[in-house]
Amino acid sequence: MAWTFCSSINNLLRAARLYRAPSRKPTIRLESLVAPSRGCTQSKGETLDLLLATHFPNSVVIERKRAPAACRAKRLDWHVAARVVTCGRVVWAIDSFAPYKSPGMDGIFPALLQEGQGVFIPYLVKIFCACWVTSYVPAIWHHVKVAFIPKPGTDSCGIPMDFRPISLTLFLLKPTERLVDGFLRD
Repeated sequence: MAWTFCSSINNLLRAARLYRAPSRKPTIRLESLVAPSRGCTQSKGETLDLLLATHFPNSVVIERKRAPAACRAKRLDWHVAARVVTCGRVVWAIDSFAPYKSPGMDGIFPALLQEGQGVFIPYLVKIFCACWVTSYVPAIWHHVKVAFIPKPGTDSCGIPMDFRPISLTLFLLKPTERLVDGFLRD
């Protein structure tokens, strides 16, 4: 079984991923960090608060906005949306991601949508068009999972700056961003 898997690797990206997997260091646990003025953090909550304050200064928690009331979109809005969000462009946006890119909180890997394009694309076109016309992005798409990983070459991991944040957004937001970006650039 392992031989079949290894012999099926036919590109550099997959081979590099297989090479890196066993060579990774064990997971570094965030237990205690040195705070600039207070000494060491005493709990996981304090540690996360310190990391957030260091890497995302002046950030605030905002209240979730309600979905907009049903709007009366103009016919022209739907025509523009139909030009921007087409099946071909949605396929392009989804295919532009590496298949096993880290998922966000939704757990959706790009490979899922890339393999099931025949089923998902018509629905995604409708959803993305509605987002365009109503100028509304579903609130659940705003959720971001932030993982703090040690910076390369850092041995101590004792202060917040020894880590860098990686933000993992829900995958359905990413193709939407690519579609809008492509439209603006064109």
